[in-house]
Amino acid sequence: MPNICGGLAILLWGLLATISLLTLEIPPFLLLSMCFFISAMLMGAKQLYLDKHITMPSLTKIQWLIGIIGLFGFHLAYFSALRFAPAIEVSLIVYLWPLFLAVLVADQKTRLKSLMGGTLGLIGITTLLADKVQLNWTSTILTGYGLSICAALIWAGYSWYFSTASNSINDIGWLSVVVCLCSFVTHLAIEPQEYQFTYSQWLGILLLGLGPVGGAFYLWDIGLKQGNRTLLALGSFFTPVLSAMALASVGQNPWSISILVALILIVVGAIISKIDLKLINVKRKSL
Repeated sequence: MPNICGGLAILLWGLLATISLLTLEIPPFLLLSMCFFISAMLMGAKQLYLDKHITMPSLTKIQWLIGIIGLFGFHLAYFSALRFAPAIEVSLIVYLWPLFLAVLVADQKTRLKSLMGGTLGLIGITTLLADKVQLNWTSTILTGYGLSICAALIWAGYSWYFSTASNSINDIGWLSVVVCLCSFVTHLAIEPQEYQFTYSQWLGILLLGLGPVGGAFYLWDIGLKQGNRTLLALGSFFTPVLSAMALASVGQNPWSISILVALILIVVGAIISKIDLKLINVKRKSL
């Protein structure tokens, strides 16, 4: 079940771009604050309905710090990167995070396999996006690339740290409260203050908060804490493929052979990560 929860989180993140089509005109930090408000309400509703009371957070100071940096810092770096570099190039660099995570969660015996499998997954992502990328090396673009790398490192670090942390799943709701407030303050500081929402935008906000920018964080925490972390790290490489397929299904992205190639490379990478290298060496010696 924990692996299924982690897989559902990856699936929801694959739907992020498609759902976001409904909210493209909403200022990003205003949108983020509303999504994390819904995320916090999810845990509040769960506690009131099932637990019959609200439990206080069990986070340590370092867990609070890393949780806020992970959830808010990632989005801050990502949205900031989009102001300096093209979205497709930012996405390509941000999707280094599954490779970083695969290496972080692997032990000494499996690190080589994880690195090999993760590298194939990264090649698969590159294949998917490379035909749309036009790398530039101006100072502005490099700033965007640097922020993209920061976003990848932040999310990989957050995922790795909380995969072994002793906090309760309920604490994601408390982190969501703080991230909601941080996002709203950032919105007030740098974004337009007057905005009228359409019905489709309200629907998009609700779907994002229940799914990829809300509910998925609870599922990811369950998966990493209780499931196979290496498998989930490699499964994360499917996110951009799922995203491309979802966009193609609604006519926003053309179907192409690169989607199939990326899918094959990621699957092969996942298989390599699970191969017993000792068994291979024994077979070679027997030959």
